[in-house]
Amino acid sequence: MINQLSWKVGGQQGEGIESTGEIFSIALNRLGYYLYGYRHFSSRIKGGHTNNKIRVSTTQVRSISDDLDILVAFDQETIDVNYKELHANGVIIADAKFDPKKPEDTEAAMYAVPFTEMATELGTSLMKNMVAIGATSAVLDLDIEVFKEVVQEIFGRKGQQVVEKNMEAIKTGYEYTKEQLGDTLTMQLEKADGKKRLFMIGNDAIALGALAAGCRFMAAYPITPASEIMEYLIKKLPALGGTVIQTEDEIAAATMTIGANYGGVRAMTASAGPGLSLKMEAIGLSGITETPLVIVDTQRGGPSTGLPTKQEQSDLMAMIYGTHGEIPKIVMAPSTVQEAFYDITEAFNLAEEYQCPVILLTDLQLSLGKQTVEPLEFDKVEIRRGKLVAEELPEIENKGYFKRYEVTEDGVSPRVIPGMKNGIHHVTGVEHDETGKPSESSANRIAQMDKRFRKISNIKFKTPIHKNAPHEEADLLIVGFNSTRGAIEEAMGRLEKDGLKVNHAHVRLIHPFPADEMMELVKSAKKIAVIENNATGQLANIMKMNVGHAEKITKILKYDGNPFLPQEIHTKCKELF
Repeated sequence: MINQLSWKVGGQQGEGIESTGEIFSIALNRLGYYLYGYRHFSSRIKGGHTNNKIRVSTTQVRSISDDLDILVAFDQETIDVNYKELHANGVIIADAKFDPKKPEDTEAAMYAVPFTEMATELGTSLMKNMVAIGATSAVLDLDIEVFKEVVQEIFGRKGQQVVEKNMEAIKTGYEYTKEQLGDTLTMQLEKADGKKRLFMIGNDAIALGALAAGCRFMAAYPITPASEIMEYLIKKLPALGGTVIQTEDEIAAATMTIGANYGGVRAMTASAGPGLSLKMEAIGLSGITETPLVIVDTQRGGPSTGLPTKQEQSDLMAMIYGTHGEIPKIVMAPSTVQEAFYDITEAFNLAEEYQCPVILLTDLQLSLGKQTVEPLEFDKVEIRRGKLVAEELPEIENKGYFKRYEVTEDGVSPRVIPGMKNGIHHVTGVEHDETGKPSESSANRIAQMDKRFRKISNIKFKTPIHKNAPHEEADLLIVGFNSTRGAIEEAMGRLEKDGLKVNHAHVRLIHPFPADEMMELVKSAKKIAVIENNATGQLANIMKMNVGHAEKITKILKYDGNPFLPQEIHTKCKELF
């Protein structure tokens, strides 16, 4: 019996690799297992190697595993590219169609199963993925009835005959593989707790959170890996009286979102690095007009088109300093799918409370990686609209203008929506006085700049750093952000077993940086390792700027397009001692 399984299916893009993993993982999720899935895919519609690695466990998991138990291969390239991940007792299940060759330097067992031939005999070669699920079930000694509900949901609209044919394909793969296995011991999973949990990608959690936060308008331009947010809201917003507009470009998406927020509607946009570059001037407009703006940036490999379907975390500096001139800005970074849901709801609150751009920073692994999520607590979602004036405004003497940009002690001015009686004021992208009229006065410039920056000098953010710090004095402090959390947590456990005292800080508020909270952990650590998927150590550099102690900090970087594995972090951290 095993309490954890690492399973991967691979082949050419367009062969049904994603659906194979989806059906397998949904069924196991409904049995109560915890799952974590990560897809490796090419930046084209069809062709090119793709794989889906899924980790199944009886306990919470937040990263892909170092090794592999079962590899399901639809072509030889899948074996050649992935077999080295298999441990000595691993299993390759390959389609007999391509006459699979097992590499000489692996001890893993290989079974050739005629996926395509069996599926064709049943009516269509498209069902080869179902045969593969059946073969996997045989190796796991898993009752194939667990797939019936999922198959019904996915194929039911095509008719009961299609459902039955797919279940027959699963059964055929199961029986054939069982016969091949003979008396060979299977990898039987320990029984799960049977509890119902969600299984979702970060982008879907963000979209759902936006709905819960009262977002009713989205303007966006399709881009990997952010498009699922728009696709989700296209389906859901109309039923709530909202709408999504697919704009002609990223500039229009940002300015439309600003316009909607100016009109009093909670609105958002989402993109990836190249799109954020195009939005920068509009972000500056949001900053100087003090109009709320919520943006999601799903980081991917850059620069330019770069690696659009691969993991990277290289947008930090751009998100903080990308705009020309200086404006107040908030940059948040959730580390799990669950946090992504709650953080986007808070992003809308902060944008309205501080009347500034708020960027929710994710990465491809978090946005598209699918993981188990505990039931979401919608009663925890609160809506705070800051100084948006709801009551009737008093008449202004001499029919003057409303002081939309009034210089206040906390830096936040009263805000009204267009058409409000006695609320007339100018809105312009040039520097302005308290009523919005353009002004080049030196004194006014200083007053307005200081006012804008006072807004975020004391920002209230519930958990700026996720801390796991069991030691008052630590040998090592590991720091990360976004999706590296799970791999760091596993590496931390292994380092503790090696006899090291390790603390972990995962940064959730990138800007303004939570220097005081981080300083406590930095001072109490002998060495600091900053884990990030980029080539220059952007988070490490931000830490040096805000808390110093550069002599303690080591950058552990990975920028080949792949996520960190726990073993990589464990090995690199151990080398520091």
